[in-house]
Amino acid sequence: MDPGFDADFRQFVVDRSGALFRTAYLLTGDRHAAEDLVQSALAKTAAKWRGLRDPAAVEGYVRRVMYHEQVSWWRRRSRVAEVSTGRLPDPAGDGHADAADLRMVMRAALARLTPRQRTMLVLRYFEDLSETEIARLLGIRVGSVRSQIYRSPERLKRTAPELTTVREFG
Repeated sequence: MDPGFDADFRQFVVDRSGALFRTAYLLTGDRHAAEDLVQSALAKTAAKWRGLRDPAAVEGYVRRVMYHEQVSWWRRRSRVAEVSTGRLPDPAGDGHADAADLRMVMRAALARLTPRQRTMLVLRYFEDLSETEIARLLGIRVGSVRSQIYRSPERLKRTAPELTTVREFG
């Protein structure tokens, strides 16, 4: 393996592993499965690294690999025969219900934002893009991105007062 390849691939992993993990977590819903999914996708990407000519397309390739891997894992699990154990599973704790309630409240609150604010929040906090990258992607000024991101929490507080009682966010 040549040193340039190794350095380029390592830099990609360092720069984008956080965003890739968040995407994998959204696909799997489990932290450990998300880690496995990212590792598997990065291993397949490393094998194809020399053939990936466009650096801008690399992340799209990795995300596509993660999606296909997750679908394959899901299909394999769905073929496994279920066996009755004779005892009921443990009931979910209160934390599970609270998390579901919080997700519903957040989804409703985000729906109350303007499409522009919602887009910028998703790009900033879910896709982990910088304000400069968002401005370039949307073709607007960085100051506009900053003001929209700055105003979004205040709008959430006004339109969804139930969020102020939730302490997990902040």
